[in-house]
Amino acid sequence: MAQRSEILTVYVAGLIQGVALVTFPAASAVFTNPGDYGLSSTEYGGMFVPQAVMAIISSLLGAGLRKRLGTKRIYILGLFANLLAMTLLVVSRFVMKEHSLAYAILLVATAHMGIGFGFTVPALNTFAAAFFPQKVDRAVLTLNALLGLGTALAPVFVALFVGLGIWWGLPVLVGLLVFGLLLVSAGQTLKDGAKSHAAHAHKAKIKFPARFWIFATFALLYGVCETMNGNWGVPYMTKHFGASAAVASLALAIFWSMVTAGRILFAAIEKWFPEPMVCRVLPFVVAAAFVATACVPKTNSFFGILSFALAGLGCSALLPLTISFGQKELTAIAASAAGGLIAFYQIGYGIAAFGVGPLQTAAGLDLSVIFGGTAIVALAMAAVSFVVTRKSSPHHSQRPA
Repeated sequence: MAQRSEILTVYVAGLIQGVALVTFPAASAVFTNPGDYGLSSTEYGGMFVPQAVMAIISSLLGAGLRKRLGTKRIYILGLFANLLAMTLLVVSRFVMKEHSLAYAILLVATAHMGIGFGFTVPALNTFAAAFFPQKVDRAVLTLNALLGLGTALAPVFVALFVGLGIWWGLPVLVGLLVFGLLLVSAGQTLKDGAKSHAAHAHKAKIKFPARFWIFATFALLYGVCETMNGNWGVPYMTKHFGASAAVASLALAIFWSMVTAGRILFAAIEKWFPEPMVCRVLPFVVAAAFVATACVPKTNSFFGILSFALAGLGCSALLPLTISFGQKELTAIAASAAGGLIAFYQIGYGIAAFGVGPLQTAAGLDLSVIFGGTAIVALAMAAVSFVVTRKSSPHHSQRPA
């Protein structure tokens, strides 16, 4: 049984990783403001391409590196990458008027954020599952609830620091927290519970069974839906509703707050509302939220905020449940499954983060149309959810006797 200090470290790391992950999209008003970085919609979306690419690569490479280095070392490398991302973001502010140079630094910063996310999040999910092997779903949901809480705090901190005239205070704060986490984690054991499978993993190459690709498809579709709200919510509020940066940050904070609240809620009521049912119902909530967001009149930003709240509730438990379902069903490759699912989630992230800009500029589509069209992606996710939650046949199960 892991020590309480190690469990606390892992769950606090989830919280800090959540803040770090949303630091860049939470500051979108700064990046697109002509008086600051002055990025276009395409440049803003393109800023997240290195993050998605490096998150995919690091998530996929992480499984193989874990066999050589161990999960703890991969987790530590992820923290170093997060620290470097925050450092580069702070450095970029000193050259923001040099457009090309500042943008290049931002691209390198988001690339390191992708590495940090791709190494850290699968490791944290693996640690949480190992800490509570009899309650994997709840353990992973709780971890991701704290990660969600961090994502909710990021736009609040951005609004606070922008109000003080020092928006860069957030990456400084996150950098200090990550540095402290590095110091604490370095002195802990942080075992992932995978030793029983070490001999098998060493002898054979990892093979993903057919069921994995169902989980992967679901994670990709979810990544598109979450990123539409998480990365484009602030631009939508400022351009469609004419909302101030503070109101737009509030909408984003409420979205992530509902993501967190939903994860806590569904972990608490699992006896009355089982996880498979949650996984089947929530995609329809996400689809409804996209339709509502697209149909809200431009004069009513309040209902726009409510639509993002509904989207947050719909998104809340889907990714952590997919990871926990996959890890339980594919136990022999649990760590690899977590990394693979994070990679496919990041593919969806990249599609939505970058794809919106060209749809606006090249195709001439309004953001409201793009939000409404994403409801189709949510409905596809709903269809896949019934396959994801289907009870596995004996030959699918990878759980040891």
